[in-house]
Amino acid sequence: LIKENGGFLPYDQWMQAVLYAPQVGYYSGGSTKFHLEGDFTTSPELSPLFGQTLASQVQQILQQCGQTTILEFGAGSGALAESLLVALADLGLDQVNYYILELSPSLRARQQARLAPFADQVQWLDHLPQDFVGCVIANEVLDAMPVHLVQRGTDEQVLEIGVALNQEPQIDSPSPFMLVGRPASGGLLRLAQQRLPQIAGYRSEINAQAESWIREMGHWLKKGAALLIDYGFSQREYYHPQRATGTLMCHFRHFAHDESLILAGLQDVTAHVDFTAIADAALEAKLDVLGYISQAHFLMNCGITQHLEALQAQLDLDNPVHLQSWTQQVSAVQKLLSEAEMGELFKVIALSKDIDPPLVGFMMRDRRDFL
Repeated sequence: LIKENGGFLPYDQWMQAVLYAPQVGYYSGGSTKFHLEGDFTTSPELSPLFGQTLASQVQQILQQCGQTTILEFGAGSGALAESLLVALADLGLDQVNYYILELSPSLRARQQARLAPFADQVQWLDHLPQDFVGCVIANEVLDAMPVHLVQRGTDEQVLEIGVALNQEPQIDSPSPFMLVGRPASGGLLRLAQQRLPQIAGYRSEINAQAESWIREMGHWLKKGAALLIDYGFSQREYYHPQRATGTLMCHFRHFAHDESLILAGLQDVTAHVDFTAIADAALEAKLDVLGYISQAHFLMNCGITQHLEALQAQLDLDNPVHLQSWTQQVSAVQKLLSEAEMGELFKVIALSKDIDPPLVGFMMRDRRDFL
């Protein structure tokens, strides 16, 4: 690809290739991605209480839609779908139609095996729907969309950063690839000029694909709400002067680092989400922004502590097996809620069409005024 593009591959195309190239990309290859045997652990993998708690918000959205249809993007191992379907059935919604749009063949196979007990209740899609009514869920999807990499030059110039072949790898830079820059142009230049601080050498990301995806949602979401859960910041925080090297992060065997040019196709490459840009794209697409909140406060609003108490009541804590299970669930919930773990870094944003507020997950500590 680098050679075909004249020696310069824009970073978003690099990220697209290392994550999604058929058979050899990180998500299209066959390696295990999630949980202890993989490279990272997502919230649904930590505890089924995450999905059980999310079910309260999903139920409210479905009731307003008059439909029992859910569409999940990038369903991972299927853990969230499984816990959601069980919890919704307990709430009286046992006829939910659950659709999954999954780009990874290996992950789709894992999902199909895990969700087989639900039979035809779960179906997989190959394309975006043209018309959808119901609840949309995307947990850690936006961060995996390819981003543009841009940098302020030493003068007024803005550079688009791309990847070239490293003709002389050094001991301290063993990768066969290297980052290089060229003058940015067009829409990318305009966005970079608007968003990047006036600091020479400042480098960061612009997720134009995610913003385009949100604008497309305005066309196919006819009635309902999308719950987008991911790590990120408002634009003021995202492009803070002290965040001068951007937010790119890689994961390999539970080791997080920022060397995105190594282990091509073998490691996850992500960027944090600019939630202000997501909200702006939603408004442009005639979608309502019904809430923006930390994951911790969203889960507490939806009743995760009550779910934990109900679980405790079901267990015999004098039984060592039950005690161990209880301890594991308490530890998982602490990680989901802790400001030092996932509780503050992860945010939830709700985008909707024809849904009346307030939503239960955003009743207290809504941060839309931060966007």
